[in-house]
Amino acid sequence: MPSLFKRSHLHDEEDQDNDIDDDLRLRTVRTAHSTLAESIRTENRRTARRRKTRKWHAKGLFKSKAAAAEPPPPDHDLPQPTEPQGASSLKQLKPGRRRNIYVNCPLPPDERRPNGDPIVTYYRNKVKTTKYSIITFLPKNLYEQFRRVANMFFLILVIIQVWPIFGAAAPQVAMLPLVVIVGATAVKDGVEDYRRAQLDDEVNNSAATKLGGWRNVNQLSDPRMWFEKLLGIGERPDKVSKGVRKLREKEASEGKNFVLVKEGMSANDQPIPNNDSASEPGAIGRPRSLEDIQSVASRSSHDHSYPPAAYDSLGTSASAIQAASLEQPNYNQTFASSTSSWAMSNRTGVSAGVVDWQKRTSGTAHWERTLWKKLGVGDIVLLRDNDQIPADIVVLSTSDADGLCYVETKNLDGETNLKPRRSLKATSSITSDEDLEHASFVLDSEPPHANLYTYSGVLRYRVRNTDGDESGSDSGRDKVEPVTINELLLRGCAVRNTQWIIGLVVFTGQDTKIMLNGGDTPSKRSKIEKETNFNVITNFILLVVMTIVTGIVNGYYNGKAGTSRQVYEKDAGVTDSNALNAVVTAVSCLIAFQNIVPIALYISIEIVKTIQAYFINQDVDMYYEPYDTCCVPKTWNISDDLGQIEYIFSDKTGTLTQNIMEFQKCSINGVIYGEGVTEAMRGQAKREGRTDILSPVEQAKQLEQLKETMIQKMSRTFKNRYLRPERLTLISPQLADDLADRSKPQRGNIISFFRALSVCHSVLPDKPEPQEKPFTVDYKAESPDEAALVAAARDVGFPFVHRNNAAIDIEVMGQAERYIPLKVLEFNSTRKRMSVVVRNPEGKIVLYCKGADSVIYARLAADHDQELKAATSRDMEKFANGGLRTLCIAYRYLTEQEYFDWSRQYDAAAAAVADRDEEIEKASELVEHSLYILGATALEDKLQEGVPEAIDLLHKAGIKLWILTGDKLQTAIEIGFSCNLLKNDMEIMILSADSMDAARAQVEAGINKIASILGPPTRDELARQELNVPANTKRSFAVVIDGDTLRYALDPTLKEMFLNLGTQCDTVVCCRVSPAQKALTVKLVKEGRNAMTLSIGDGANDVAMIQEANIGCGLIGLEGSQAAMSADYAFGQFRFLTKLLLVHGRWSYQRVADMHGNFFYKNVIWTFAMFWYLFWNSFDATYLYQYTFIILFNLAFTALPVIVMGAFDQDINAKASLAYPQLYKRGILGLEYTKTMFWLYMFDGFYQSAVVFFIPFAVWSSGYVMSWNGRTLDSLADFGTTASVAAIWTANLYVGLNTSYWTWIMWFVTIGSNIFLIIWIALYSSFESIDFIDEFQNLMGTVDFWAMVFLCITVAIAPRFILKFAQQAYIPLDKHIVREMWVMGDLKDRLGIGHRKVHSENRSFFTRSRNTSENDVELDNRGPYRQTERTSPSDIPENSQRGVHTPPEMRLNDSTGPLHVTSSNHPSSGPSGLHPNRMSYYSPSDIPSPDPTGSRSQTSSLHVRDDTAHSRASDKTFVTANEWEDEHYDPDRR
Repeated sequence: MPSLFKRSHLHDEEDQDNDIDDDLRLRTVRTAHSTLAESIRTENRRTARRRKTRKWHAKGLFKSKAAAAEPPPPDHDLPQPTEPQGASSLKQLKPGRRRNIYVNCPLPPDERRPNGDPIVTYYRNKVKTTKYSIITFLPKNLYEQFRRVANMFFLILVIIQVWPIFGAAAPQVAMLPLVVIVGATAVKDGVEDYRRAQLDDEVNNSAATKLGGWRNVNQLSDPRMWFEKLLGIGERPDKVSKGVRKLREKEASEGKNFVLVKEGMSANDQPIPNNDSASEPGAIGRPRSLEDIQSVASRSSHDHSYPPAAYDSLGTSASAIQAASLEQPNYNQTFASSTSSWAMSNRTGVSAGVVDWQKRTSGTAHWERTLWKKLGVGDIVLLRDNDQIPADIVVLSTSDADGLCYVETKNLDGETNLKPRRSLKATSSITSDEDLEHASFVLDSEPPHANLYTYSGVLRYRVRNTDGDESGSDSGRDKVEPVTINELLLRGCAVRNTQWIIGLVVFTGQDTKIMLNGGDTPSKRSKIEKETNFNVITNFILLVVMTIVTGIVNGYYNGKAGTSRQVYEKDAGVTDSNALNAVVTAVSCLIAFQNIVPIALYISIEIVKTIQAYFINQDVDMYYEPYDTCCVPKTWNISDDLGQIEYIFSDKTGTLTQNIMEFQKCSINGVIYGEGVTEAMRGQAKREGRTDILSPVEQAKQLEQLKETMIQKMSRTFKNRYLRPERLTLISPQLADDLADRSKPQRGNIISFFRALSVCHSVLPDKPEPQEKPFTVDYKAESPDEAALVAAARDVGFPFVHRNNAAIDIEVMGQAERYIPLKVLEFNSTRKRMSVVVRNPEGKIVLYCKGADSVIYARLAADHDQELKAATSRDMEKFANGGLRTLCIAYRYLTEQEYFDWSRQYDAAAAAVADRDEEIEKASELVEHSLYILGATALEDKLQEGVPEAIDLLHKAGIKLWILTGDKLQTAIEIGFSCNLLKNDMEIMILSADSMDAARAQVEAGINKIASILGPPTRDELARQELNVPANTKRSFAVVIDGDTLRYALDPTLKEMFLNLGTQCDTVVCCRVSPAQKALTVKLVKEGRNAMTLSIGDGANDVAMIQEANIGCGLIGLEGSQAAMSADYAFGQFRFLTKLLLVHGRWSYQRVADMHGNFFYKNVIWTFAMFWYLFWNSFDATYLYQYTFIILFNLAFTALPVIVMGAFDQDINAKASLAYPQLYKRGILGLEYTKTMFWLYMFDGFYQSAVVFFIPFAVWSSGYVMSWNGRTLDSLADFGTTASVAAIWTANLYVGLNTSYWTWIMWFVTIGSNIFLIIWIALYSSFESIDFIDEFQNLMGTVDFWAMVFLCITVAIAPRFILKFAQQAYIPLDKHIVREMWVMGDLKDRLGIGHRKVHSENRSFFTRSRNTSENDVELDNRGPYRQTERTSPSDIPENSQRGVHTPPEMRLNDSTGPLHVTSSNHPSSGPSGLHPNRMSYYSPSDIPSPDPTGSRSQTSSLHVRDDTAHSRASDKTFVTANEWEDEHYDPDRR
């Protein structure tokens, strides 16, 4: 039976596509060009579906479902602006009610209080990013600290020890450790927060200009609290605050009158000053231009960053200041009465839009200086060129005759390109304070929300009909005008290329979009710190069990009759009740055994992490000289999390890229010009094993030679006064030859191509020094692509010189040409093209169009040359696959009548109120057709140095990268291929849906696609092996998803499925996402997979995800500082992330993990030795040790060795860590700090506590021990001191045994701590005491004492030593093999590191000085950043990137297979003198690959082909500093 419904044409197209998987309904693509083409087709299909749906709704179809699904509009009378294509609506982030902002209109009765104040109040414009205030610091900080179980436990113990019945010897002393720990932590937190507060003050006290002398009815007449009014404190509204007064006094010497003039107005049109205003306070007596007003930002572009810089003077020239002083000698005295400037304008008497000159006003309104924090909703502000925008502001009027203005959003999203904004038509005639006094309107605004891409508001105003309207009525008419994101300026942006802007403040402070996307400053705790609570609770439970057992047994002995206690300890109990005495004994035991819960661990960790932060800060490899900045750790307590990162979420613009476009290649009439090689081309050649591409250094030299040749040829052909040789990126001597050859038609094709580039754009020319350098022209554009295209045309000989409303001036090979602009059809993400209609010098009307190839090709003329179409298409595909961004350039001629008819249709569409965008699109379609190709351009979005290598290294380390960007889909895909994040061998899935059902279907299809190849999703490799999935199966998938689809994917009903899909892919690219979506995506992975996440970005739109991730990194630079201010770590370049994670992060994780285990161990050995003694003292909580030993155990005797281990230990050298990034995977899997390891350390403590107690006990029990002076050693002090010395020495040596890197500091503190114990015994025993007098003399002179101590140490440490030997010799970990290759093999040779002399291995460690910095930085008189003699990563021959490298003679095979290390050096004997033919005893195994199914094995090892790299691990179980860091060796230094 045939179908009753015919399938739509859209579905037919999809069915006919051969690339669709018929079983899974999923399209996958491979190459960059096919990915871009697919993304455009997907967006076009979705746009077509949306238009069709809107048509159906307009006809009433599906009305019931639509009505049920869509919420009603806030006001049906208000036109709702259309949301920009690709922007996420995030309707769930729009809580609250709409706000009405009244300007010179009375509040309606239902919105005002009886006293006339508004009912609704708004946030102040004062922002706060700190965690604490003066009032909340103490309680909030104490709460955060006492969330730690150990801190709370010791607080209880301190309280208990106040009562003497529990036997505490010195309760005041007992509380000192807790006070020191809490106090030190509070000081650190306070300093960190104080720095944030200083930055907040800098922002809040920035200067602004607002309209004063008028009543803002949207604000309270007196905003003070009731108690402030009662007490007469606070800032009274009728008085100028101290901060504003200081600002005005500081700027008083520069105050002048001024007028606002629209650009393009003639001198006769300019307003004439009002003579009456000369008598106003602060007036100089003459008008001035807007250029004389103070700018919020300083003049230097370096200071145009967020927060704005402080002001030292006004932006007026010295001559102007001198002239003002001559005209008004006593100006300072006059200005003191009124610290504001008064603006004047000419009363034209003509009402326009919201301005009604028949309205009576007070005439007191004037511009005045104020602070950002003083601005409120409803205030009217004046902005000048280069000013920072203090709040979210609706543009009322600008200096441009068409109402245009330009803003730079680099502080918001990291992009330096300019974005145009427009003023409202109804308010565009406002040019003065008088106009504002006569204006009257209401702005109906949506509530504040975090979406940066949407805004919906309506301007309501009434027009007075003085001359009557069409209807003949003389009464006023109510009119409305929609307000969209195009009329809104966001806080944090900067005004550019606009003399002045008048705006209305809509959102302030916490309601601004930049603050809503920032979120609260989180309190971050490291993963190990959280897991430590479990260990502390375990020890606490153990302590409770010990105390309960002690209390019960002691109560039993107390109640037992016929014992010696009834004779010797009669009435010794606290009470007559044995039960109560048992409770007291239990509590006393709790105090005696408190060290088993290590409170000193926390302060030790703080010290260690402070040292680690210092080393990170001083690492010369992460120093970025252009910005003179190093890596700045801002949150010190999470350094160990750097070694456990599994997912990195990165912004694109400004983070991976420099946001600099370079015109690399072009195709003109089927001929390719351009010699550049992109990173994507280089990476593809490397993967394919090709050697035909030169190295970067050789390539740069060759391009420089070709550039000189090209410039010489062009200079002989024509004169180009605007040439910028240093900016020329389109390098092609062939292009210069073809331009010089007048005999070939290609010359005309080239001229037509570059003429189109010089005319078809919306770029603004800028001459920084018009007098000194009149032919130096820079370009500022909405898109960096446009600026790069026009700049390339300039350098080739086709400079764009000037633009105004009447003309576009260019030069063509030295000859001036003028074009008359007729229409501009702007680019947007839906059209994917831009067109201009101009009249050329010959009088013909030409349409130039540039856009995506698929869009242009769909609009070509029917009679177009097919061969040219095919050739240009092939060239663009080649460009796209090379990581370049392509545009197709086309043109057509229009007749006069055709243009006249079309222009009327377009003007009508532009004036439409409803569906304006759709009407304009329809009108554009009427003229953008029958095009002819001129050529194609190919631009490279320049990556930061070392980004491809860094990404490759992170992938090898098992880290997955997600790109979260606000850019469009095609841009993100191009960058993905450029930085080798997306590769041609990947299966790339593009998810683009316009409904929840469509998104669900696509996500399910993606999961099915992966499952058909890899099997069901799992994080366990063993489980995958059980499913018999082939080991060599291709595991390379990537997902590209847009913002709208991501909004559906993050829905609670779909997010788990999307998470399964994303975590099985190597790469996920999210496009057109808002800052809030970035944070939600990070939160999804962090909580859904319990994975450690890191976010990195450079703009304010990245703050939310930086704060959401476990680790937040911000890039410091000239692009703004908001991300760096909010980050945990701030540094200069993305590539430094490899050193931060793979070296410092791995070291920190390893150190902190080892430190935790060793700390618990040493407390157990100390505490349980006392517990064993309870069996021989009736469990009465008698101390085994002298009390000072208990106090000093964690403070002095054993503190330093474990701290030094946590601060300086290195299991693997920094270069070896970068050479073998796979070693990082143990941190991802959390294998260095597990519950198993915790119990092993605890078991060591149990065993060794028994050794240090029972061996001396056995000796003392066997008979009397005599001292050298004849005294019998039979006291508790003798026995306890012997056990304590054995326990402390064993603990320190045990820490040393677990240390891999013995520096002189480790030697010093280990030996020094043991010696200090003996010195303390000698000193303390010399004073008179009951039981410890002469203990040193009696005990230390006996052989029995020393024999027992050394016997205890040997028996206690021997099992751990044997275990480490067996593990490293027979079941080594990868790090053990790499370590041995470093010490015994030729790994140093492969890394280009020099060796010491052979005999130096056996020299004493103290024969020469050592540099103890883990980063090998010498901080001496040579400067703060100076590398030592060792070879830096940049010195390695094969790699030119600093800090990201692979050893020159090591090749890492395919990451899915085993890691083979081959060596070209096979000497007859290795550095250790081993025979070259000695066989390795290691069994080969695979290091886990970085794909989602990588191995989770704990003991995988390396398959090493270098026979000289192996020796018995027992020979080098302990490695001294001499043997470990041979790269420091200087053969000339003895």
